[in-house]
Amino acid sequence: MRKSEGPSSLKRKRPDLGTKNSSGGALIGQEKVLYDLICSKQSMGICTFDMKRETKFAESVVTKSLKSLQTKGLIKIVQHYQNKGKKFYLSNDFEPAKELTGGNWYRDGELDKDYINTLKQVCARMIQRKKLMTIEGIVESFKQSGAFKVELSREQIEEIVNALVLDNQVMEVKSSGFGEFEFIPIGKICYKYCTQGGGLKGEPKTGAMASIPCGVCPRITYCTPNGIISPATCVYYTKWLDF
Repeated sequence: MRKSEGPSSLKRKRPDLGTKNSSGGALIGQEKVLYDLICSKQSMGICTFDMKRETKFAESVVTKSLKSLQTKGLIKIVQHYQNKGKKFYLSNDFEPAKELTGGNWYRDGELDKDYINTLKQVCARMIQRKKLMTIEGIVESFKQSGAFKVELSREQIEEIVNALVLDNQVMEVKSSGFGEFEFIPIGKICYKYCTQGGGLKGEPKTGAMASIPCGVCPRITYCTPNGIISPATCVYYTKWLDF
């Protein structure tokens, strides 16, 4: 379904431009200049406006050369995901950068909401079943699940988990090293399934004390009654009391 984007340095062997290209024809003159320019931009590509500016070639020359390079199978066109009218030309040796495609969560220039929601549901149920998970545990569970044909990167999974935290489906907590945290190093970030509010169907809800902001505060270890960070000055704690 999705292919993780690799670094721009991963590329196929380029044809010998000084002699013949993959279609058997030699690249000379303006074609070679434009092709070298396009290749130099790697995964970011370049638009025709910048080609004309950098080469000083007339528009007709650029248009004709680009058409020839496409016919020879040396370049491709990628539309910018935010500006569909803007085209970028890339060498076929490179995959387009996420700045052009929108990254892993975009498909044909559109945010793939169905794919994202499916991943969020799978991840939420993993955490719900395990009760408490580290990001490493979540990554490993995704690998072992075999639910997706394409392996997700750690970065992608972290984005999904962070989305669940923002949706109040998952709570981010720090390990204390005791009780349920017994086998997790002290201070390690962990994730718990939220039973308050927008949890999965059928999950019992807890009382208001379960949603106290201190439970997910990343500065809780620095919070003291008379310190810079304290319950008396915490705007989140005050709002929670008002609620």
